[in-house]
Amino acid sequence: MAAVYELQAIEVWDGNMAASHAMRQAQIDVVSAYPITPSTPIVQNYANFLANGYIDGEFVMVESEHAAMSGCVGAAAAGGRVATATSSQGFALMVEVLYQASGMRLPIVLNVVNRALASPLNVNGDHSDMYLGRDAGWINLCTYNPQEAYDFNLMAFKIAEDYEVRLPVMVHQDGFICSHTAQSVRPLKDEEAYRFIGDYKPKNAMLDFSKPATYGAQTEEDWHFEHKAQLHNAIMNSMPIIERTFKEFEALTGRKYNVVEQYQTDDAEVIIVALGTTVESARIAAQRAREKGIKAGVVSIRVLRPFPYEELGKALKNCKAVAFLDRSLPAGAMGMLFNEGVAALYAMDNKPIVSNYIYGLGGRDLTQNHLEEIFKELDSDAKAGKLTHKTQQFIGLRGPKLGYN
Repeated sequence: MAAVYELQAIEVWDGNMAASHAMRQAQIDVVSAYPITPSTPIVQNYANFLANGYIDGEFVMVESEHAAMSGCVGAAAAGGRVATATSSQGFALMVEVLYQASGMRLPIVLNVVNRALASPLNVNGDHSDMYLGRDAGWINLCTYNPQEAYDFNLMAFKIAEDYEVRLPVMVHQDGFICSHTAQSVRPLKDEEAYRFIGDYKPKNAMLDFSKPATYGAQTEEDWHFEHKAQLHNAIMNSMPIIERTFKEFEALTGRKYNVVEQYQTDDAEVIIVALGTTVESARIAAQRAREKGIKAGVVSIRVLRPFPYEELGKALKNCKAVAFLDRSLPAGAMGMLFNEGVAALYAMDNKPIVSNYIYGLGGRDLTQNHLEEIFKELDSDAKAGKLTHKTQQFIGLRGPKLGYN
């Protein structure tokens, strides 16, 4: 039996420690891991919990991130509750196996501490890895601070293991800005957290000889299409279970989460749409913009996959101008959030003026001045009834201003 780890009413944790404790409370059977900055403390903390006798289970150090996810796939297929963490280049090395995990419908939880992708090499945060894995067949949940990194890890296990879902889940947090920033966190007691998640009930476990199952079979043109369609259908139909889990968590903790979060949008004429830690900064900027007479608001997304098209469209339907902020290099296109957001607006009768801001690559700061400037440009668009600048702009970039239509 594992020892009891006592928690106070309020803990001061960074995002990595918050995720580690949620994993500990989930009583995971196997963590298969390979360290990479800035996600290393998640698995390092977990290894310390095991070494100190606070948890049971297995911690497996492997030779690469590809092997780490391969170990997770094997353990999950054998019927275990499984999780790990990674970032950036390590995430990129995992990508091949991410498709294996989702195709086999294995409820693995992966903490992705978002970081830039090389080249050039950079250890700081942006959303390059998040965007890289968005179509790998995993549910994607987005957090903004350490409290949410803790909360969403608990909910991730419950969502992934639901028999109506049975899909792997990624929990995203911004590298360093969230992962290494200590804030007050209100954790649940161990028994409360575990009771919320529930006992793990394997389905079609490979090592259950009374119910044999095949994993990773070769299908070719005969059945590949059908398997992928079923996976897509499972992801698209997971939203009600995600929303139900949010409500159950609110009933337990009082902390309310929505698939799409809205801040001062009731009368907003101009809105910023963003992900991650930028959301909290944008809310401050929106308040400052309102003090200057600009009716500003902020919309943010909790669930990147399945993408909440209907919910986002409704949140934006009454505004006049919208800026989608992408913290990843689109490399020859508009940003992913912009493209998904425009798709969400497609069916709306009122279509606001839309623009795309690329920002914060490689950890570059997005300041309050930058955000207030975006709101000013949106206000100009709204008053003119058309774009008064390029559709896509790079904000905070040194050198000549870049913009594209």
